Amino acid sequence: MPGETGIWVLIFGDMVAFAAFFGVFMYSRGQDPALFDQSRTHLSVGYAVVNTVLLLTSSLFVAAAVRDFRAGGRRLAPRLFVLAAVCGLGFVVNKALEYRAEIDSGITLTTNLFYTFFFTLTGIHLLHLIIGLIGLGVMWRLARRPEDKPGNLLVIEVGASYWHMVDLLWIVIFPLLYLVR
Repeated sequence: MPGETGIWVLIFGDMVAFAAFFGVFMYSRGQDPALFDQSRTHLSVGYAVVNTVLLLTSSLFVAAAVRDFRAGGRRLAPRLFVLAAVCGLGFVVNKALEYRAEIDSGITLTTNLFYTFFFTLTGIHLLHLIIGLIGLGVMWRLARRPEDKPGNLLVIEVGASYWHMVDLLWIVIFPLLYLVR
């Protein structure tokens, strides 16, 4: 298993916390399905699809970079980490554009309970993604070093595992907020 026990405890804890958020969201949705369905229709699925493609592509780049690094590659892995970070930054920009569009149309965190969930869940996810971008920067630096110090692979595997968790969370958030009727 890649990484170390600590990262898996963190990932499991994050997944449990998000599962609780998802459960409360579904319970609240069951209490007022008309409000949630009507509110969902104001979201732009286009933004969400672009963000999904960006995150899936970034995870592909990270997986390829880890494979290259494990094989001793020092030329391709740093470039792949940069490409993953570019996709992650694209997600941030796209999410900012989506937030701006929602706010410009009068929709905020306090508009109704659905939008409270929308901004909270996507905001917490966005925070996780920004932390992941910092991790990608660390992985890029390690992959660029000509010498392979003990522990470099462990750090890269830990960062990659965290990045994939961020991707997995989005794969649940996307249909839950944008698609489920």
